[in-house]
Order: sequence, then structure tokens, then C-alpha cells
Amino acid sequence: MFETIRIQTDARGVATLWLSRPDKHNALSQRMMEELTEAAAQLGGDPGVRVVVLAAEGASFCAGGDLAWMKAQMTVDADTRRAGARLLAGMLSALNLLPKPLIGRVHGNAFGGGIGMMAVCDVAIAAADAKFGLTEVRLGLIPATIGPYVLARMGEDRARRVFFSARLFDAAEAVTLNLAARAVAPGDLDAAIEAEVAPYLLAAPGAVAAAKAQCRALGPVIDAAVIEDSIDRLVAAWEGGEAPEGIAAFFEKRKPRWQG
Repeated sequence: MFETIRIQTDARGVATLWLSRPDKHNALSQRMMEELTEAAAQLGGDPGVRVVVLAAEGASFCAGGDLAWMKAQMTVDADTRRAGARLLAGMLSALNLLPKPLIGRVHGNAFGGGIGMMAVCDVAIAAADAKFGLTEVRLGLIPATIGPYVLARMGEDRARRVFFSARLFDAAEAVTLNLAARAVAPGDLDAAIEAEVAPYLLAAPGAVAAAKAQCRALGPVIDAAVIEDSIDRLVAAWEGGEAPEGIAAFFEKRKPRWQG
């Protein structure tokens, strides 16, 4: 039984994978990352599932990493810290390699890890009033484990506009950055998702999976070495001097020292 997500599959084989921590704006806790990894394996292995829609309950798509979980990484031993980074990287890889079309339904806010989940979708449709940001550097962290997927989606030139400034941007800019395929009025979001789903129901599911695998094989390399490098970078940020200060400042409701 899942605690932080839920899966709803209709008679056509369209599975909606709901992020279900609305009270926490669907921030990625350890439990949620574990469950998303499990859900990816479950959905990928289910021959009755034709398409997966990644959606979220509540006001936000995903507010990024759960800060309580990140705070805990400051105090654990090195092996536990690395295991935490590997959990996040593994979740993203599992979604990225899902052998079914993955369509993101994005509304509200998508920050940090929420951007990473958009980047592993085959297509993401955003509500026009949604807000986005790679906000990790405000906390003394970097968008490390999501980095390979964000760079693959945006390209380096576009990513450099937002990857390390932490500035917020709107849905129209998310489209120009290639993060979202298009932005639609909030009331039209479900219809836009249905328009993305429908063509897959006319296609042979095995051929769809094989074509997706070929795209991944021919696209930017995100192999074990790249993923391990992203883990190393996240662990280094957690173990540096800025992350403890940035996260402490957040919980103490004060400015970190680099803001004067």
C-alpha cells in the first residue's frame, strides 16, 4: 500500500500516477522517492498499462526535495548520506527509463526535484499560471541528481539561464526552455493531457516501448557513470559549508549569511 502516491488506471490502460502529499506541496520525502521507484517498476511491468500520466494532488505539482529529509542528511554518516543521494538518483532513472509513454500534468509550483520529474517525462504540459524554479542554490545546494535530465531536456545553453540563478520563471518561459511542450489555460489542462494520451492508444505498445528505448539510446548519455557523478556532486554539496547554513536559515526563518 502506497502512502505518498496513488495509481489510478482506467479501462483504456491509462494510468495516472498521482503525487499525494498535498499538505507538503508534494515535496519529495524519502518515502515518496521509494514509492515512485516502486511504482515505475510496477507500471513498467504491467502489460495492461499503455500510457502513464504523472500528476499531483493539491496546490502544487512538486515543491522539490523535502527539507526535513535534506536537513537529516546533514547529520547522518557518510554511507547513509550517499544512500540518500542514490535513492533520489534511482527514482529519476526509473522514471526516465519507464518503457511506457510518460506525460507530465503540471500545475501550481514545480521547483527543484519537480523540475527533474518534468524533465524525465516524454512530454510535459503546464498550466499557464504555473511557476517554476531550480532553487537549490538558495539553500547552498546544487541541482545535482536532476542535472543530467534537465540538461538533456533543455540543452546547456538554455539550462544556463536558470540552472544556477534560482530565479523563478513562468510557464511561457518553461516552454521556451523546452521544459514544457506547451502551456494551456488551467481549465484546459485535462483536455490537453487527453490529446497527448489519445495517439498512444492507437499505436502498438511494444513498438512504442522500443521507439522510446531507441530515443534514449541515441540521446544525451545518462549512464551509470553520469548518474554516479551526479550523486558525488550532491553528496559534496551536502558535506560543504553552505548547505548546513542555508537549510538552517530556512528553518530558523532568517537570511543565510551570503544574503548579508
